[in-house]
Amino acid sequence: MDEVSLNAEPVGDDEAEELEIEGDSAMTGLVGQTSVIQGENPMPPAVGMEFESYEDVYYFYSCYAKEHGFGVRVSNTWYRKSKERYRGKLSCSSAGFKKKSEANRPRPETRTGCPAMIKFRLMDNTRWRIIEVELEHNHLISPTSGKSFKSHKVMGVGTKRPLELEGPEEVETVKLFQTVIIDAEGGKLAADDGDLRKNPDLSNKMKLRKGDAQAALDFFCQMQLMDPNFFYVADLNERGYLRNLFWAAMRSRVAYRYFGDVVAIDTTFFGQEFDILLVSFIGVNHHGQPVLLGCGLLAGETFELYVWLLRAWLTCILGRPPQTIISDQCKALQAAIFDVFPRASHCIDLTKVMRRISERLEKTYQYEAIRAAIYRAVCLSQRAEEFEAAWMDIIHEHGLEDHQWFQSLYEERNRWVPVYLKETFLAGMFTIQQNEDATSFFKGYIGNCTSLKEFLDKYDQAMQRSHQLEALADLDSRNSSCMLKSRCNYELQLSKLYTGYIFMKFQKEVEGMYSCFSTRQVNVDGLVTTYTVQEHVELEEGRREARDFEVLFNGSEMEVFCACGLFNLRGYLCRHALHVLSQNRVEEVPPQYVLSRWRKDIKRGYVLDQRSAGIDIDNPVHRHEHLHKCILQVMDEARKSQDRSKVALQALDEMLNKIQLSKDHPE
Repeated sequence: MDEVSLNAEPVGDDEAEELEIEGDSAMTGLVGQTSVIQGENPMPPAVGMEFESYEDVYYFYSCYAKEHGFGVRVSNTWYRKSKERYRGKLSCSSAGFKKKSEANRPRPETRTGCPAMIKFRLMDNTRWRIIEVELEHNHLISPTSGKSFKSHKVMGVGTKRPLELEGPEEVETVKLFQTVIIDAEGGKLAADDGDLRKNPDLSNKMKLRKGDAQAALDFFCQMQLMDPNFFYVADLNERGYLRNLFWAAMRSRVAYRYFGDVVAIDTTFFGQEFDILLVSFIGVNHHGQPVLLGCGLLAGETFELYVWLLRAWLTCILGRPPQTIISDQCKALQAAIFDVFPRASHCIDLTKVMRRISERLEKTYQYEAIRAAIYRAVCLSQRAEEFEAAWMDIIHEHGLEDHQWFQSLYEERNRWVPVYLKETFLAGMFTIQQNEDATSFFKGYIGNCTSLKEFLDKYDQAMQRSHQLEALADLDSRNSSCMLKSRCNYELQLSKLYTGYIFMKFQKEVEGMYSCFSTRQVNVDGLVTTYTVQEHVELEEGRREARDFEVLFNGSEMEVFCACGLFNLRGYLCRHALHVLSQNRVEEVPPQYVLSRWRKDIKRGYVLDQRSAGIDIDNPVHRHEHLHKCILQVMDEARKSQDRSKVALQALDEMLNKIQLSKDHPE
């Protein structure tokens, strides 16, 4: 390859060639050949757009820049040895920073290190394709200022009239999206898409409106009156202003005991300016429903604030960390998780990754083809080498080699691609289907117009709704018999144990056993036998493909492991493992593969500690504490309606009469 750069290697914005093309007749004469750049309102640049020439790209971006009120400069240009250009980068004129001047009266700094830019390269020596786009600026921009930039003077062709605004007040404000993040060692971490949140105020206090502080105080007082085991912590800055909040109801604290093995940390901004950061700790219950395990409000997205929140939650759950934590790609949150929970497995939410990939690609001309190829690589790869080869093919085929975001995504593949997570228990919370997203609890309760006071009012509604859905699912699982679809004993066995939702998931695996048409023993190593199971796998567009799955079986320990990794991913055995068990005449699913977290025959009492173990029944103080904790569940259920309150009061009257009539034995 005879490609070289003018520099020894690509340079950064602060070292780039600063070229403002002004009155360049060659450039002006070549514009107007590509339809996408015509008109007064050019569409925003998108990955995949193609142009006839380097100059067309510059003209298009300058048109877009003038429309939105910023200037353009050439940050980098790469040349072959033949002096032919093959790649370029255009940036906002505020990109980078000027070198320090030694003049007596140096000019004031006008740059802000703005990230807005496009990268493009020559494809097959014919057309220029945009390969990377960043649209967001970190400074104010206004269309009225477009005429003052040098880059706009090249736009003689096609410019009919200056843009007109209704008044000088009509200024578009672009919020500063990137945050400064400090890692556990005190160094800076690079921001990525996980940090691109609408968080304009990163000051040292929470941005509250009139009445918010009183609403929070009233909320906590009310919760403590109704729930003596309600937990909350408030963090104030050095001047006494509220900075962070964390709280968890008793039901959330008890739910962690049952469903705290896998926890997703969901972050959402709400408020009129998206200036309130809500962080929710979410588990999944025995019906596959999201359950709240605590939540907090933070003044911003920094490493220090996330560490404070995670430590508050760790105190709330009595110092028992989860087995697996799922989060988004926010670098500050990831660093805080590693600091507070160093032994937990940390994964990146697959649903959010795939959604972000779609957002990145949706404006490209080959969107469907790229999306389908990525889906196949992520979901159908059985080995790491298989995924890596498929990913590289996609990157090379679609010219994404220089796309930094896709590069960073690939570097983190061991935390979001299922093939790398086969030994990590995920309890069904790691899914590619957006309609199965179990990591959102307050969806539908908050929006961009929701105030803090309104959110606190809706918090109880969301909790009540969650309790009702769980109670209805409990009732349905206990009283409804599942319809069997085969004569397989595994199906009959787990129909008596699993909740309805989980059983239907498992039932699909039982049905799938019949698509496994060949089982071969390929190796014996001591007590472990290796099998290859062939299955017809359904692909997109109704196509089917025969694929091999490796299954290990230890008959003496009744242990089975399949290379597809479904047990850790979903929490129940796959069709390939069931097929091998059946081949070896194992009549029931071994007990270690029937998880208690999915069972319908376990009574889950939502009292913080209702067990009598460790209680000294001869000690009246211990008896009082134990009875108080046991009665809390009655109070929690009775307060939900007038009818429940009447039933509870009647039962308490009857209970009190029985207690008073009972005979006391001398202590």
